[in-house]
Amino acid sequence: MGLLRTRTALLRILVAAAAGLAAACSAPAPAPSTPAPSATVAPTAPDLPGRLVAAATGDGAFRHLEELQRIADANGGNRALGTPGYDASVEYVARTLRDAGYTVDTPEFDARSFSVQDVRLTVGGALTAATVLEFSPSTPPGGVTAPLAVLTQDETSGCEAADFAGVPAGAVVLIRRGTCPFGVKSANAAAARAAAVLVANNADGALDQATLGDVPGTLPTAGLSKSDGDAVAGGAGTPVTLVLATTIDVKRSRNVIAQTTTGNPDNVVMAGAHLDSVPAGPGINDNGSGTATLLETAVRLGGAPAVTNAVRFAFWGAEEEGLIGSTRYVMGLSEADRLKIALYLNLDMVASPNAAYLAYDGDNSDNVGAGPGPEGSATVERVLLDQLAAAGVAGEGTDFDGRSDYGPFIAAGIPAGGLFTGAEEPKTAEQAQKWGGTAGQPDDPCYHQACDRVDNIDRTALDRNVDAFAGTIGRFALSTDGIPA
Repeated sequence: MGLLRTRTALLRILVAAAAGLAAACSAPAPAPSTPAPSATVAPTAPDLPGRLVAAATGDGAFRHLEELQRIADANGGNRALGTPGYDASVEYVARTLRDAGYTVDTPEFDARSFSVQDVRLTVGGALTAATVLEFSPSTPPGGVTAPLAVLTQDETSGCEAADFAGVPAGAVVLIRRGTCPFGVKSANAAAARAAAVLVANNADGALDQATLGDVPGTLPTAGLSKSDGDAVAGGAGTPVTLVLATTIDVKRSRNVIAQTTTGNPDNVVMAGAHLDSVPAGPGINDNGSGTATLLETAVRLGGAPAVTNAVRFAFWGAEEEGLIGSTRYVMGLSEADRLKIALYLNLDMVASPNAAYLAYDGDNSDNVGAGPGPEGSATVERVLLDQLAAAGVAGEGTDFDGRSDYGPFIAAGIPAGGLFTGAEEPKTAEQAQKWGGTAGQPDDPCYHQACDRVDNIDRTALDRNVDAFAGTIGRFALSTDGIPA
């Protein structure tokens, strides 16, 4: 699961990404692979949702997870961008789909990768712990030394150019984490002629796994824990020295796209999951679980099912580097092809060991965070929650916070939703009472770590989510009632 923040700024990110990717890539991106419309028409099967739920199983999905684990073990322990493990994962998924009767494309795109060689921060001469935000540029070799400028420490800190009024040129700016993406904050600071950015967490703990994404024109940017940020915020004018040494490379990657040969190709039900892991580990929950659920359902549906609407499956590359594969795909769609996508379903972490049972809050009934999805997203959420209930568990809504591949689809106005069992967030006491598990512990203690292996998987959560997803695909494959035409 990636870490771009909030739907409200995703349109800005897509526009910025077009320029940033063009500059970063060594060759122009290929046109997105959209399977050619098929003339094949099969009579529909009204009992498809129930038959698909019966056919698609958690055990079947787990067999795919075992293969992804084997691939990682044979290729340096991960399936990350630009690695043999990722390439082997692509070949496994593509081969499995072809064997199930799909025409499969693996369109290529360029994606950036990131590594850190050095990070050092002193504030008022005192060494202060800091992390580097992914895709942060380096400071000059000797670092940046400048007085500290402190923005208002609220949820929208640094989200607008006006927030930087009065910040002196060349300052190191302290911004608080909040409702807009980190890349937007850093780019706004650059436009105000600051020299570097510090982002303080708004929750306890270090600011880990944060990214500037694909936003051009950002500054050297480091993260602080909430407690360190609180302490530093009282020291406006204090001299700060920040040294960052980072490397940004461009690597070639692939998505995997497959579509049924039956169903209306002008009304496509699309579903996706990211195929890459982080470099730290094999990524069997994040996001082998989403990949395996998607693949199991696609195989059981088959390439020529009796459906009303065409069904398209996507396995995204470079999600962990900033939703790059899905963003490139959506950005490259023609207006006509975009309008053919009725809805998008996302699977990202659906077997967390301390599982929550969550569906994205399409109607914003929870009134948390980013707001509702495009019109029709409420229908997607309702169907997913109904299918979770049919699988034996009462689900809850979760915010469209921009951290996974639904983000580019929402920004393009496509109704969206998806299933999620939680990442680094601690389970609440109420959730533990409702679903079991341990309150106060992360939904996935192995999130983005080497221990995210097959023994990290909650088989019950996997089975329930396979059933819920299969039922949802079956429903929308027959009818997109409730989704705007």
